[in-house]
Amino acid sequence: MIKSSRIRETQGDRLFLMGIYTFLSAVLIAVLFPLIFIVSSSFSSPQAVVSGKVWLFPVDVTLEGYKAVFRNPQIVTGYTNSLIYAVAGTIINVALTVMLAYPIAKKTFYGRNFIMVLLVITMMFEGGLIPFYLVVKNLHLLDTRWAMILPGAMAVFQVIVARTFFQTTIPDEIAEAAELDGCSDIRFMTSVVLPLSKPILAVLTLMYAVGHWNAYFDALIFLKSPNLFPLQIVLRNILILNTIDPTMVSKVDQMLAQQGLKDLLKYSLIVVASAPVLIIYPFVQKHFVKGVMIGSLKG
Repeated sequence: MIKSSRIRETQGDRLFLMGIYTFLSAVLIAVLFPLIFIVSSSFSSPQAVVSGKVWLFPVDVTLEGYKAVFRNPQIVTGYTNSLIYAVAGTIINVALTVMLAYPIAKKTFYGRNFIMVLLVITMMFEGGLIPFYLVVKNLHLLDTRWAMILPGAMAVFQVIVARTFFQTTIPDEIAEAAELDGCSDIRFMTSVVLPLSKPILAVLTLMYAVGHWNAYFDALIFLKSPNLFPLQIVLRNILILNTIDPTMVSKVDQMLAQQGLKDLLKYSLIVVASAPVLIIYPFVQKHFVKGVMIGSLKG
């Protein structure tokens, strides 16, 4: 019977590990505390928030902040717009990325290296904001929903990650066998490639969806109609410009301090705006980690 031998840790190794764990614990606390504080403040009374009583747990628990948030028609409209931009934009993003990444991942595709050079050049050089605005204007996309979807329909970095995944995961032998069986390219893509590409599809979906959900700069430049504003613009107006709709205050206790109500609404808005991403991530975490690891092995 072979006895398993265990490498004995030296005192220096133990001190090194203790230092690493201490540092990681400090980083965890530094990241986790603001999140807990914001969530706790969103469930606390305005007086407790203003007086600084909130630390880790809610004080005088109340849902008035969330009730006031969802009574504001601008926030409901912004939430709806963000969902539209995120869903429609992500579908277009993922479709275009896969349609470009898979062909250039094939060794038999003529000119794939030249296409990759062109893609990489776009990552190093760009025309700037004014030419970008003029292009969108000349395409008659200003103040339309398409201005939030089409200009960023594909990201070069995501194409590179997807191409690497296809190169390392989809063997050429599978395509050759399918071709011998009379399988068309479209059938091979839908029946073989996409089912085997769930990890990278999860990566692309999450990255694109988060990008659309957090996007506000394009809306700030291209949109003028308030009924087209995404949630982040509404959130920006409240957090930075301190513009609160009177309807948000009408049902709340009129004796509350205005500043306390503003702070309560800010914290509630931050939680509401972050909730969709936090809800989606656990369902794609397994595929996300696998896709990132495989997609980053080779460039």
